[in-house]
Amino acid sequence: MGNDIESLQNILKNDPSNFQARRELSILLVNNGFNEEAEGNLKYLLKYFPQDAEIYYNLGIVYEKLKKFPEAKECYQKAVEISPQEDFYYNLGDVLVDLKEWDDAISAFRKVLETDPEDGNCYFNLGVCYFNKDEKNLALDNFQKAVSINPRDVFAYFYLGFIYQNDGLTNFAIDSYKKVLEISPDYSWAYFNLGSIAYKSGNIEEAKEYLLKTLEYNSSDIEAYKLLTKICLKAGEAEEILEILSTRLEKGGKIGLAAGNQVTPQGEKDENGDLYYCLARVYKYIGDSENYCANLEHALDNPYTLSFSKKIVKQELEYIKEMLGRNAVIEPETSIEEYSEEEPEEDENYEDEPEYDDEADEYEEDEDYDDDGEEDS
Repeated sequence: MGNDIESLQNILKNDPSNFQARRELSILLVNNGFNEEAEGNLKYLLKYFPQDAEIYYNLGIVYEKLKKFPEAKECYQKAVEISPQEDFYYNLGDVLVDLKEWDDAISAFRKVLETDPEDGNCYFNLGVCYFNKDEKNLALDNFQKAVSINPRDVFAYFYLGFIYQNDGLTNFAIDSYKKVLEISPDYSWAYFNLGSIAYKSGNIEEAKEYLLKTLEYNSSDIEAYKLLTKICLKAGEAEEILEILSTRLEKGGKIGLAAGNQVTPQGEKDENGDLYYCLARVYKYIGDSENYCANLEHALDNPYTLSFSKKIVKQELEYIKEMLGRNAVIEPETSIEEYSEEEPEEDENYEDEPEYDDEADEYEEDEDYDDDGEEDS
């Protein structure tokens, strides 16, 4: 393919007005990821063919790959205005999803279905749009239609599971997540949500197994570490979670869905505050005051990846430092307190050690996907 590109470039050096060669070159450049060069050639063609829908369509693809979504939208709109083709409407719908323009995206995908009423990807995308508009019944209908057309649509099954889970339809949610794992056995978020369901149902061992599977396939999943910490401490398995957390911190590297090893506004590398806080809770549980204190400090040193209430963590740190200053002995815990990521009231005062509330989590699917099933970053 590289030779084809080179030969077409040589043709255009000798004959810049060879429009057919420029068209072929533009498509090859788009398909091979040379987006900036493709953009230049497509813009050149538009000067001579301002009503050519295919040129606008290909230029829209270039802008979409370059994450220039408003420009891509404009090109696709021009393409469907000139020639209302199915592919043009589909790509327009995709970029409108990227722009979170849900109603216009729905209109675009409906246009595709007028031509092809059995397009499963369109039903999936409609489900995503309705899900983000908080119209869950319409989302459910479209995801169900998607899997009826494409029984291997793993993302549609995941969304179904999430909707069922939020509606309290636990058995339906479990069936949907297990269907996800039949199709894609390494889909870590499905394991996590199954673990969350099991945890809320009181099935601690089952929850633990699912969370360990989550980390097997995604060792950077901070939510799994947080919930696994709760579970292991409830089960009295402090040594196991201590080893898991310590090993992950020693390994380093990016962690978390949207956080971890980030660069702070000061330009300094940010390790994961949540992991340090989890580790602090383990040391508190086993009565190791010095390591409890040290890891609370590490957590606060990494505020951009600390989702737990910083006010509560500071209160804990002040409390343990006061106890250590008095040479007081912190006894190992006989039961695990739950901790919260919610901020306490501003006027909250404390004398004794602060209390914590449990807040179980589940994963919501990211709304943006390419039609080939790849997650958009």
